[in-house]
Amino acid sequence: MYALIVPAALPFVLLAVVMGLSWWEDHLLPPAEAPVEAPAEASSTPAAHADASRPCDNPAR
Repeated sequence: MYALIVPAALPFVLLAVVMGLSWWEDHLLPPAEAPVEAPAEASSTPAAHADASRPCDNPAR
């Protein structure tokens, strides 16, 4: 009988854990400090090559 109850109760147990952690975060943790400002110049990411958007000529590769 317990083999049927444990899997059926698992989603409710996980929900209770998430709700408990949410309450704990809201009521017991100290408030977060002001967010640190982002640097003035954001780092740029390299652009993708034009070849990457083309379909492959040989799909076996």
